[in-house]
Amino acid sequence: MILNYIWIGFFVVAFIVALARLLFFGDLTVFPDMVNATFSASKTAFEISIGLTGVLSLWLGLMRIGEKGGLINALSRLISPLFERLFPEIPKGHPVMGNLFMNVAANMLGLDNAATPLGLKAMEGLQTLNTDKERASNAMIMFLVLNTSGLTIIPISVMVYRAQLGAAMPTDVFIPILIATFAATLAGIISVAIYQKINLFNKVIFFTLGGVSLFIAGITYILSTLPQTEIAGYSTTAANVILFSIIMLFIFSGIKKKINVYDAFIEGAKEGFNTAIRIIPYLVAILVAIGVFRASGCIDYIVQGAIGIVETLGIDARFVPALPTALMKPLSGSGARGLMVDAMTTYGADSFVGRLSCIFQGATDTTFYILAVYFGSVGVTRTRHAVSCGLIADVVGVIAAIFVCYLFF
Repeated sequence: MILNYIWIGFFVVAFIVALARLLFFGDLTVFPDMVNATFSASKTAFEISIGLTGVLSLWLGLMRIGEKGGLINALSRLISPLFERLFPEIPKGHPVMGNLFMNVAANMLGLDNAATPLGLKAMEGLQTLNTDKERASNAMIMFLVLNTSGLTIIPISVMVYRAQLGAAMPTDVFIPILIATFAATLAGIISVAIYQKINLFNKVIFFTLGGVSLFIAGITYILSTLPQTEIAGYSTTAANVILFSIIMLFIFSGIKKKINVYDAFIEGAKEGFNTAIRIIPYLVAILVAIGVFRASGCIDYIVQGAIGIVETLGIDARFVPALPTALMKPLSGSGARGLMVDAMTTYGADSFVGRLSCIFQGATDTTFYILAVYFGSVGVTRTRHAVSCGLIADVVGVIAAIFVCYLFF
């Protein structure tokens, strides 16, 4: 429903602005530009979708090997001590905990298609434990905020779009996204814990979150001591080493389980092809709307106004053109994805704005969409502090994304 209003809004506002430019300024090019934008945006959406096929097939094939090889289950077992403390209301050994683990693991591995059904199943399980069926339980809120904060180890989709749009090193945003998304997740967990009076100084919680925080802070500090020209190189090298190590880990997990690794890969790769074809109409819809919105001059007016305000405050305004992606992300994943693609197309995939848009896209998730779908699936109408905690995670993720983009690029 939100995306419906956003999509209509792009066209209505663009038409009003274009009509004003025609009537008051005699601009005879604005409407031809908008019509041309519909054709060029449609062509771009189709080309991007087809270009995604190979890379999506590769990664979904590898993910299927990891799934059958037990890697996701192993990850679930690894984080179970932490989850038992973050979800104290869930009885130990309850089946819903397995669904929670699988959903979070799927999100961390960038498996959006798998994460949503697992998340809905987890919400159904949490609802069975909920004493007030219309009011969100503490466990539901913690689970939702973990989803909305968007913790992702492998931002596959972002790297795929960067590769398709001509980035020299599509993986150079890997570590910046990891830092930004961890900051958002940590902020979300802390805000929910404060609301729910969860003891953050519990040994398991403190040492797990504290240890990972120190690791992320150490990476950030080390990189901050390097010359600006070297940071991107070290980041890209580290990202590629980590990603290829993960690929080998998937393959070795399949070998250890004695599964047919090749057949498992083919099975997953077929889903990659289907996914690439399935997103064509969605990508066409959102890119055409954004293309018309941009051709009308709306985005330029918004960006120039924001730049003026930021420069008045004495702040470097290079980040402002990427802000539409950050503002759209809590409302619509596909809308934010379209704005990310638009930023890379307009400014260049390897530009500061293009990279920052990618980091925004990977740093958080679609807060309002997730809350609507997950709570709506079980009939919860009173969300309590879920929205406020989710938005806290979003704001921290955006600030962290801006910070690391200036640091790295």
